[in-house]
Amino acid sequence: MVATVLRLRYRILGNTLVRRPWQLVGFCIGLLWALWALVAVVAGFIALNAFQGLDVARAVAVLGGSALVLGWTIGPVLVAGTESTVDARRLAPFPLTTRQIMFALAATGLTGIPGIVTSLGALASVVLWVRWPAAAVIAIPSAALGVLICVVASRLVTTLSTGLGGHRRGREIFGTILLGIVIMTGPIITGILALLSSAGDVLGRFAEAAVVLGWTPIGAAWAVPGDAAAGEWLAAVAKFVIAAGTLAALWLLWGRALKSSVSAPPRQTARTVAPGRLGFFAVMPTGGVGATWARSLTEWLRDPRYLRQLIFVPLFPVLFAFTTGIDGWLFSVSPLMVALILSIAGYADISYDGTAFASVLSTGVSGRADRLGRLLGAACVGVPAVIVVAIVTAAIAGTWTTLPAVLAAALGILLAGYGVSAVSSALLVVPVAKAGDSPFKTVPGQTFVNGLVVFLVLGVTIALAAPALVLAIVSTVTASAVLAWIALAVAVVAGAAIILGGIVVGGRTLERTGPDLLARIKAFPS
Repeated sequence: MVATVLRLRYRILGNTLVRRPWQLVGFCIGLLWALWALVAVVAGFIALNAFQGLDVARAVAVLGGSALVLGWTIGPVLVAGTESTVDARRLAPFPLTTRQIMFALAATGLTGIPGIVTSLGALASVVLWVRWPAAAVIAIPSAALGVLICVVASRLVTTLSTGLGGHRRGREIFGTILLGIVIMTGPIITGILALLSSAGDVLGRFAEAAVVLGWTPIGAAWAVPGDAAAGEWLAAVAKFVIAAGTLAALWLLWGRALKSSVSAPPRQTARTVAPGRLGFFAVMPTGGVGATWARSLTEWLRDPRYLRQLIFVPLFPVLFAFTTGIDGWLFSVSPLMVALILSIAGYADISYDGTAFASVLSTGVSGRADRLGRLLGAACVGVPAVIVVAIVTAAIAGTWTTLPAVLAAALGILLAGYGVSAVSSALLVVPVAKAGDSPFKTVPGQTFVNGLVVFLVLGVTIALAAPALVLAIVSTVTASAVLAWIALAVAVVAGAAIILGGIVVGGRTLERTGPDLLARIKAFPS
């Protein structure tokens, strides 16, 4: 059964790569990167065995193995999403037991590029222990146990995050929390390294961390050979038992989660609304602009795909505060990064409508009304967010004198981006995640070209915002308050002109391309 599933998986993968050249290019690039990483790891193991002692080898094995487990738990889900070729949803209609599905999914995880590279790298870690024959022998089953923990932990997190049969709101909260944790991983690591550096003996601190991790579920399997090499057989046996117990616990938890998600039908939660409670539709003006405005603002405040864009509003200042401190220039210009993200969040917002865009076309709302309504909905969230971030960062850093220049640059980017998005979203639709999907789930149909389009929209936005940006930079360098206020005025006036042009051009374009956009949306793979 597993062999049949693997054959089908590779056949589907091969057919997909043949039909999509850009995906084949990305696959080849990923394969080359994986081979380079594997060669680097093996070379490092050989160098450690030749020039370092047992203590260093033990620390490297435990720390590297623990990082590998964490990477498999979070990294593959973030980078590549869930397995789109073979997953539980595709296998559920077949007469397979939950255990058979688990074996098939575990096998697909092991036989993918990450799984193969991880297995070879773990096997290569035996090189660390060749000077201790008993440890080298024990390192083989220990490495196999560590790799299985990586794969099963990854599958468990993937099942929990996608939640085929769970509550949609719970999946959205889980995915958003995980996304925030991943975003903050860099600052957390930076802070830990800074703390270790300030403590003096860095190598000693890493060795102490390895000792602690060796007794935890993520590091126990990788600590067994080191203990055997040191003659600490009781500790080696205990850690092997911990690792085996971890794998068994993960397998049982994954089985329960998978059985629940596959066997239970998706639960539809109906939400009742009191009569007359129309939300934003009750307070917005009537007509095409008001209705589109109310719908757009509702999506920005309720749709998790839009709400995730707002994660960057508080996180950008926090990220830069960790990396450069509140006195660093990156912290002061963090409002510009917030503005850049929010300005292009709707560069292809019709894609989020999905096939419901047909109802927009059927209402007969004009293109200009649609463009203006969507822009007002985004601006109701984006403009206050950028202003608040600029004021708060200026208050924390004590840079009130540069606040007008920062506001000028940020608002220049934001307003220019709104104008560009008004045109781009009338031309482009791209595959996007469904409303209840995990933020890390692979979106079928995504290509390398789709990613390049984002950079094109960014480039046009920055080019149109250049007058305000240049004036803001010059005012900051020359410490000219008058020039900073002029830059702010230019940003508002030029931004309004760009928005007006975007509404006119985008409206005409949408009236011409609307049916074609809907046809392309329907053609996206599900």
